[in-house]
Amino acid sequence: MYIKRKIEDTILKYLKEKEIIALVGPRQCGKTTLLKHIFETVKQEAVFLTFEDMEALTLFEKDIKGFIALYGKYKYIFIDEFQYAHNGGKLLKFWYDTSPAKIIVSGSSIIDLTIKAIKFLVGRVLVFELYPLDFEEFLQFKKSDFINLYHKNKISLNLLAPGENTPVVSGQTAGYLKGLYEEFVIFGGYPEVVLKTDPAEKKYILSQLYNTFFLREVKDILGIVDDFKLVKLIQALALQVGNLAEYRELSLLSELSHYKLKQNLNFLQKTFICLSVRPYFTNRRSQIVKNPKIFFFDTGLRNHAIDDFRPLDKRTDAGALLENSVASQLIKLQRPFCFWRTKEKQEIDFVVDLPEQKKLALELKKTLHSQDLDSKNAKEFKRLYPQIPLRHLFFEQAGPKFLPNTWPVYFI
Repeated sequence: MYIKRKIEDTILKYLKEKEIIALVGPRQCGKTTLLKHIFETVKQEAVFLTFEDMEALTLFEKDIKGFIALYGKYKYIFIDEFQYAHNGGKLLKFWYDTSPAKIIVSGSSIIDLTIKAIKFLVGRVLVFELYPLDFEEFLQFKKSDFINLYHKNKISLNLLAPGENTPVVSGQTAGYLKGLYEEFVIFGGYPEVVLKTDPAEKKYILSQLYNTFFLREVKDILGIVDDFKLVKLIQALALQVGNLAEYRELSLLSELSHYKLKQNLNFLQKTFICLSVRPYFTNRRSQIVKNPKIFFFDTGLRNHAIDDFRPLDKRTDAGALLENSVASQLIKLQRPFCFWRTKEKQEIDFVVDLPEQKKLALELKKTLHSQDLDSKNAKEFKRLYPQIPLRHLFFEQAGPKFLPNTWPVYFI
């Protein structure tokens, strides 16, 4: 059964435009399924190809004119697994400039569809990123009857203001949503993982995803041979989620030089494994030189890296894991964010960019107590940045009533 992804309407809006559409994202996040669904809407005038088919790939790479002659009769050309094409950007440019066909491609690595191709495709390509499911999409996959409740209580990051209404949700319903959100945090949002009900099957699929990443992105595409160092780096990053990235320590743990470490961190970001997040400073120059935090795009893959799928109440890293889940949600919502931290180690988890150069600060607690609203961290942040609203998120709250300006994290 096809379940609609949020990005589908955006892509359909540009289907009649001339520009090439490139859909990128990690493997098995649903790109092929989405591409085939869109193909079905225009299939009378379209052809669907994959560059896992060596015959199609070879013709594209060795004889682009022959490729265009064969498929140019179609109004829409869909190509899946485009990252396997060498010099793909240059060939796409030639195709774009010589044929009226609308080209829609997908690939598992943003490296091949943007960095290598963009110099040829400036002004000719629209790049869309598809991630694993966010929590709203997760509910659609798991328990669609809760979608209306979610929409009714969903945090509108643009409209958060003092005196905003508290969520309308009963204790039993909140408990059920909490359980679903915990499953989402522990096993992540890859569609095939979400659709499985057996935890053992979920773990197996995550292991296959992890292995495929190393076999395809790491070895086949980039030709990295000392991948054991990358494994160590990913494990080290997984254990340090929520903390500042200490480059010296990461170099020692991964056996990578400082230069190679930075190179690998960039690679992990470009292949949708980890995101590097900078601290918030009003002095931009200071922001650049400070150590970042590293978050995983998908918390299930993070938990696989350290082989820890215990429930939140059994974990010492529950707070950090929940923090990563919020970071992941903000990434999927395409909300740029950073964090705030002083030399005295006072910290606020998220400072989120809003339209019109406005910002919103979010502080997350696994269990929120009333005194957390007036903590030293909160006081200092409000003193320095009175113009930035500060709101508190929580997984559970001490006390029966919602405190003002607080929100359950499962409504983000």
